[in-house]
Amino acid sequence: MKTITIEDQSSGSVANISLEYGFNCYSFLGVVQGKKVDVIDAAPEFPENGERPSGNGIPILFPYPNRISNGTYTWEGKEYHLPEGVVSYNNGSAIHGFCLDRPWRLIESDTNSALAQFKLSVDAPDRKDLWPADFILEVRYSISGAVLTADCRVLNCDDKPLPWGFGTHPYFKLPLVSSSHAGNCLVSLDAERQWELNDCLPTGQQVDVPEDKDLREGAYFDLLKLDDVYTGLGDKDQLECSIMDEDAGIQVAQRYGSIFREVVMFTPPGRDAICLEPYTCVTDAINLQQQGIDAGLQVLEPGQDCRFQIAIGVEEVVA
Repeated sequence: MKTITIEDQSSGSVANISLEYGFNCYSFLGVVQGKKVDVIDAAPEFPENGERPSGNGIPILFPYPNRISNGTYTWEGKEYHLPEGVVSYNNGSAIHGFCLDRPWRLIESDTNSALAQFKLSVDAPDRKDLWPADFILEVRYSISGAVLTADCRVLNCDDKPLPWGFGTHPYFKLPLVSSSHAGNCLVSLDAERQWELNDCLPTGQQVDVPEDKDLREGAYFDLLKLDDVYTGLGDKDQLECSIMDEDAGIQVAQRYGSIFREVVMFTPPGRDAICLEPYTCVTDAINLQQQGIDAGLQVLEPGQDCRFQIAIGVEEVVA
């Protein structure tokens, strides 16, 4: 099982990444002022057993995050069907893209960083005809201090336009230190609207965030039951969501650029964990966009690329 370990030797922060299962960063120990924070939640046997790469660590979701309704969409007059068994399904919809459950190729690595690549026609040739164009996705994970950064690049390596959406699905472990309690962790996201959902699929309408799911002032984890797509994140160049462990005086902050216009917040049942998932588009964007709805679907022309970054940092909370 090919695992890459990267570390910041000055702080002791360290991360482990599985090449075999989607370049999934399944552990990140951030060290700040001598305090060690085990940030990412994954089963002890992952990735050795290969089970549920979508349910552990930081799954990378591409060329579509979340669901495509009924696994069917139309692009430039051609209908595509994503067959169950070739791609993952959930409740009748194709889910989470083509990259999270296949091996990636390591391009380069050193002590504190690793760059890997996924090319659809090379790394998942059985899925190549399921998407309108071939693509290359590159991710470089690096650690500096107590910050884990993912620098991402999407490249259209085909001679046809490439529609795409990108997301990550990180499982954050609670509490942030063993002496605390998950219920004392405050979850924050500055979002004023949500997409209205029907069986986890957007209807195309947006609504104001209901009071019981409003995270703008923070909400305690034990009061939350979420599987929601937040939007209306503001017009800042840098956006963030965070988890603060009040007892520990520590927070984990996830920061990303304005290309990420949606965040899915999900509390997986029966786990002291929460998913804070930045997306460049809403669920089922490739279908919604065809209906004239601004769903955030991106399109790259042949030879074009797009670069963006997500950073996860462990920080002391200053009173």
